[in-house]
Amino acid sequence: MRVLAAMSGGVDSAVAAALAAEAGHEVVGVHMALSRNRDQFRTGSRGCCSIEDAGDARRAADVLGIPYYVWDLSETFEETVVADFLSEYSAGRTPNPCVRCNEHIKFTALLDKATALGFDAVATGHYARIEHGPDGPELHRSPNDAKDQSYVLAVMGPDRLGRSLFPLGHFATKDEVRAEAERRGLSVSAKPDSYDICFVADGDTSGFLRDRLGEQPGDVVDTDGTVVGEHRGAYAYTIGQRKGLGLGRPAADGKPRYVVDVDTTSNTVVVGPSELLTVDRIDAGQAIWLVDAPSDWADVTVQVRAHGRAVPAQVRATSDDGDPAMEVRLGEPLRGIASGQSIVVYRGTQVLGQGTVAGARREGASAAVTSAAVPTAAAAHA
Repeated sequence: MRVLAAMSGGVDSAVAAALAAEAGHEVVGVHMALSRNRDQFRTGSRGCCSIEDAGDARRAADVLGIPYYVWDLSETFEETVVADFLSEYSAGRTPNPCVRCNEHIKFTALLDKATALGFDAVATGHYARIEHGPDGPELHRSPNDAKDQSYVLAVMGPDRLGRSLFPLGHFATKDEVRAEAERRGLSVSAKPDSYDICFVADGDTSGFLRDRLGEQPGDVVDTDGTVVGEHRGAYAYTIGQRKGLGLGRPAADGKPRYVVDVDTTSNTVVVGPSELLTVDRIDAGQAIWLVDAPSDWADVTVQVRAHGRAVPAQVRATSDDGDPAMEVRLGEPLRGIASGQSIVVYRGTQVLGQGTVAGARREGASAAVTSAAVPTAAAAHA
């Protein structure tokens, strides 16, 4: 096949490109320039897609003997991933930019452009497996539990899954990948992994939001509407947050308080006891299924954070004003589920589908936790 290898400048994508070439494919390397700041450099192991990374990717391509190009996708990245990040926080939700990057950049903009240029598939350095089942390609977890990225790949959908290659799918440890890179003479073999949000290279997400959205002072209130503190912008708070609340008075019972609601309409952050964070029902919209959507309750496991623990659940496909959605009954309660998070559905190691959390609640509770628990408290304060 003609394969376009996405080369970030890290060790994973370099080894993935090498393995694709070794498998006999005609491989071309491409680095996606995602930052509008052409002078951006890495800060330690934070961030990615910097000038340094582009240089590392080029050197890896030279060692592998494959053509190499840089594609400027910074405008698309800003208009999709960064814009979604800001709008979701502005609306009081908790986005996952890695999911949106895979959706809009790596498996839409990149893959669609590759297809238009005559490539058969895109190869990336993601840790996940593609198995060929009776109904077509299946997305599975990586055997490397610590690095598994199936959670952020579930959004790609079945069509794009069929045009993707994950050459690192069989590696059980990162050390094995680094050893492969060293054996092939790739200078990135010891390069540290990037982490945090790539476009917030210094790791200060709150500062990034303030720079883009401005300071928006408001009240922090208890569930009865009593003002207990002030904030500089409700967008900087997430459901389940405990630290950095700056509360002026302790709770009457002396117990810790957590963010239980972010009401951007009144610019109010609501705090309350930990029990308000526990949910066992989740509704999710924007559902994407990699298998036939289950019309009746199906036994599955679900995961609500990229490196979270999968828990037993039941799921069924629903509709939200005609758009695909899902309803989830958790087999064990979870805490701190926020609107905007991705929920991914598994059967064993296989990814069945994913959705975006719209709300969560406790069975029999009088109000939802993530979306409606406390507009009532905010209203009482107003």
